[in-house]
Amino acid sequence: MTNNSESSSTSALTLAESLARPELLSLVPYESARRIGGRGDIWINANESPFNNSDLDTLNRYPECQPEPLINAYSQYAKVPVENIVSTRGADEGIELLIRTFCTPGVDKIACFGPTYGMYAISAQTYNVGVNNLNLTDSYQLPENYASQIDGAKVVFICNPNNPTGTIIQKQDITAAVETMPNAIVVVDEAYIEFSPQYSVADLVTQYPNLVVLRTLSKAFALAGARCGFLMANSDIISLIMRVIAPYPVPLPVAELAQKALSITGIELMQQQVAQLSTQGQRLSNALQQAGAKVLPAHGNFVLAEFTQPDTVSNALQQAGIVARAYKDPRLQSRIRFSFSHASDTDRLIDAINSLNSPV
Repeated sequence: MTNNSESSSTSALTLAESLARPELLSLVPYESARRIGGRGDIWINANESPFNNSDLDTLNRYPECQPEPLINAYSQYAKVPVENIVSTRGADEGIELLIRTFCTPGVDKIACFGPTYGMYAISAQTYNVGVNNLNLTDSYQLPENYASQIDGAKVVFICNPNNPTGTIIQKQDITAAVETMPNAIVVVDEAYIEFSPQYSVADLVTQYPNLVVLRTLSKAFALAGARCGFLMANSDIISLIMRVIAPYPVPLPVAELAQKALSITGIELMQQQVAQLSTQGQRLSNALQQAGAKVLPAHGNFVLAEFTQPDTVSNALQQAGIVARAYKDPRLQSRIRFSFSHASDTDRLIDAINSLNSPV
């Protein structure tokens, strides 16, 4: 029998706290030198070297855990309050942080809808967290009765636009999923959202206690090598994430590159390049269809094509010096994914496809 004090304590928990690993509720977060802060002219509290051997100012010092200029810049871009944003080492770190925060190894599980990005499952498995792999429908939408099919999963991942299919789930269907699974953290991975911005649900993170949106600067912003991503959620989830995040997740050079990319001129450049890539993607999709391939509508910076002779196509691409993405997943065995690129690269790819004498 539960006494009144225990019942009151349980009812006082937020949704995020009730779903979090119990030991995190009493965890005292590590306070790095930068989090503690201080005022003074001589900084000797972080065991840093006093020598800066780089042209980049203060590179000998640890960076802020969450650089304020960077968070402010992304807040202005995404139109999400600063208190609802955490910067991460790419969206991949966001995936791992969510699993570490909400899933007890050997006990809990995640759910995802495939075919989709493989790191959801791999990240969970490396932490001994179970994976419930569900299938998207033939039209790559969420299956019927998905709320019961997740089977108690703590964290549910939805990639939108979806990688590798390039398909989209309508915003109202994503919102319905968040509402239909109120006792799970619903994570919407928007890595490719700059190519289909009208489908974003980032504007809803302050409304739903169980919604998380992942973003990255790797795709449309052309900063894959910098590894800069963002996790957006309500303040309860953000608070828990900040208990487990690394002391210095955003290197100084990365923060500076990201801030430049998120400037007015940087965003304009991104939008221009997105338009250019979309144009090349349409050229490529048309050529693939004319050659006999089946292609899915492209809502990211890539197109997935289905071939009757995938091995023949793969050989032709290899001979032309073109590296595309094939898959071992049984659902994707006859498909190849093509990332969009420069016009000259598209020309070479179309020439390689057209060099085949029979329909592909």
